[in-house]
Amino acid sequence: MRIGIVCYPTFGGSGVVATELGMALAEKGHVVHFVTYDRPVRLRDHPNVFYHEVRVSDYPLFDYQPYELVLTSKLVDVARYEGLDLMHVHYAIPHASAAWMAQRILAAQGRFVPFITTLHGTDITLVGRDPSFEPVITFSMERSNAVTAVSESLKRDTYTHFPLQRDIRVIPNFVCLDTYRHTPDPALRKRFAPNGEALLVHVSNFRAVKRVGDVVRMFKLLRQRMPARLLLIGDGPERQLIENTCRQEGTCDAVHFLGKMTRPEEVVASCDLFVLSSETESFGLAALEAMACGVPVVSSDTGGLPEVNVHGESGLLNPVGDIEAMAANAYEILKDEENRARYRKGAMDQAKRFDLHKVLPLYEALYEEVVSEVKA
Repeated sequence: MRIGIVCYPTFGGSGVVATELGMALAEKGHVVHFVTYDRPVRLRDHPNVFYHEVRVSDYPLFDYQPYELVLTSKLVDVARYEGLDLMHVHYAIPHASAAWMAQRILAAQGRFVPFITTLHGTDITLVGRDPSFEPVITFSMERSNAVTAVSESLKRDTYTHFPLQRDIRVIPNFVCLDTYRHTPDPALRKRFAPNGEALLVHVSNFRAVKRVGDVVRMFKLLRQRMPARLLLIGDGPERQLIENTCRQEGTCDAVHFLGKMTRPEEVVASCDLFVLSSETESFGLAALEAMACGVPVVSSDTGGLPEVNVHGESGLLNPVGDIEAMAANAYEILKDEENRARYRKGAMDQAKRFDLHKVLPLYEALYEEVVSEVKA
């Protein structure tokens, strides 16, 4: 099958999942065309993978460049000249409406190309709730040939916030367990935890919704009970605020800011605990990637996280903002080697439920179903 994938090419979960899905499809023999404004950060060279840049010209007339229209034109061009069977757009804004417009243009030219919209979270729970977006998002989802959500929680939120009359299919995010390191790197641990301290890690885009300050504050409480170090991977608008929090809490000597990383799991695999304190998460891909490394998770009990992080098995859940509970739960997991080993095993067992080899066939079956309906 010849598939066009539209995504944001960033470190965010939707872009990572879309890219890894495309790479996996290419490995299965499908031809995949990525259409976006920059090369996706996780995109690797493969004979079945192609990248098409959406380039927006800088016209003096526009205060804000019309990316949606340029994306639509590029989709029409790729679908027509590359013979796409299907378009799969990740993140509703503005990809779903661009795909619908491209579909209408192609239909007027005598070629019908179906499109699937995959909802990832903030396109529904945050940005999408803006009343100025709602009519367009609802319209585009209703006219998608199929709509998927990455968790049951996100599916429920979509029906809550949008007057949809159609079915939404849940296909979860995934990891390819074969590509994850499952044993610590002694040199890395020596570098960051030279005296054998417990090594905690957090990965995010450092936005307010991630509540990274809670991670730093709970870390201070944990250090009152045991020696520990904290690695912060990522960057974003809250970075300076988090650095100031470290200074205020007096933990700068034990907190390391590692910035953005293309493969953060290579560091995560050497840590003892992953911490995710988000206000909301539609799924929690970063938590799943940590579990794929055999690293247990202490996370908020919100959104789709309880579907990923099973309390008492792969880690422990806490109310949003409760840093005392988070610190206590972190200590509960890390207090002795027997507990650490039990939670490490639980994390790996849970990650296996989301292995690529189980999730990829769900997407392939959906593609076949949608294309078959069009041909019928």
